[in-house]
Amino acid sequence: MSNAVYPIAAIAVAALVTLGLRAFPFLLFGRRPLPKTLRYLGRALPPAIMTVLVIYCLRDASFGQFPFAVPELAAGALVVILQAVKKNMYLSIVAGTVLYMVLIRVM
Repeated sequence: MSNAVYPIAAIAVAALVTLGLRAFPFLLFGRRPLPKTLRYLGRALPPAIMTVLVIYCLRDASFGQFPFAVPELAAGALVVILQAVKKNMYLSIVAGTVLYMVLIRVM
């Protein structure tokens, strides 16, 4: 029984910290409008983060030798197309990952 206390306590602490961090903005701002800076960050950061992730994913792609980064580019294109058509983030990510894994095994 005592072996289970530590993991349960760790999960409880993590849950409380997560809940507190998610509730903090609501407690801080309440019904007041968000400051201009936060509204700007809310608009600017998602595209910036996605750009950084794309660059990070393609940083080791070899465009000069076989397979000429085809798996990376094909998977990225599939993600963009599926996201534009289906607007389902999970489908886009899973399909892109599966295509990439298949292509690196086949090529």
